[in-house]
Amino acid sequence: MDTRSIGFMDSGVGGLTVMREAQKEIPNENMIYFGDELRLPYGEKTIEEIQKYSIQISKFFLKHNIKLMVIACNTATARSLEMLKKELPIPVIGVIEPGSKLAVSSTKDKRIGVIATNSTIKSGSYEKNINKIDNAVEVFSLGCPEFVTMVESENYSGYENQSKVNTILAPMMGNKIDTLVLGCTHFPIMKNLIQNALGSKVLLVDPGIAVSKSIKNVLYSNDIQNNSNNVGMTSFFTTGNASSFKRIAEDWLNYKVEVANVSIKELEAL
Repeated sequence: MDTRSIGFMDSGVGGLTVMREAQKEIPNENMIYFGDELRLPYGEKTIEEIQKYSIQISKFFLKHNIKLMVIACNTATARSLEMLKKELPIPVIGVIEPGSKLAVSSTKDKRIGVIATNSTIKSGSYEKNINKIDNAVEVFSLGCPEFVTMVESENYSGYENQSKVNTILAPMMGNKIDTLVLGCTHFPIMKNLIQNALGSKVLLVDPGIAVSKSIKNVLYSNDIQNNSNNVGMTSFFTTGNASSFKRIAEDWLNYKVEVANVSIKELEAL
């Protein structure tokens, strides 16, 4: 039995969508969540900055003796996954490959849309992964950095935000897609607004669902699973406003949480 925690990192609250799916799949596992809210959005940062932040957070996790790191952020996955796999002494999982596989298995017309941060779109990671699985699939990509800000500002529901989402997604409407990848872990939090904008015929793919299966597979293949029958404990950390993080986390996870603040100075000293 390995009772060490699984670490989930994101630029903010978005990775909670991945962790929530993992808690459904492996409820007995202990988890640590880190949201780097003070330095978001990662999608507007340089590759060097994203890699620097990812290394700092991985050191924070190792200090807390985690057994597996999940990059619950598409931008950090695109820019840091391969580097962290080489640098860390533990398994590391990203969200892009599992999300791509789920999208390809879901599309019927072989026309897949991807919405993500500008950095993820520029990396071409989803298009490469999707076409590696099936090169007959047409991929249509759109950067939607505004969605990250909307979620972090708690503007992820309500009629007043629907028109803004409609306008942002308008360029995707003419592509006749049947499947849309929510290529930023913040986006499932505003899933209803996105679905309303695109219509009920477009299937929304949440990579978090596929990632939870990958996490379970890695735990068992490395024999580091927690075989306890008890429900796992989860700790939450943020570099941003702990009160705001707590409100969104409790709204999304539907249970009470305690959130600790971590300073940038503390991260830089690791």
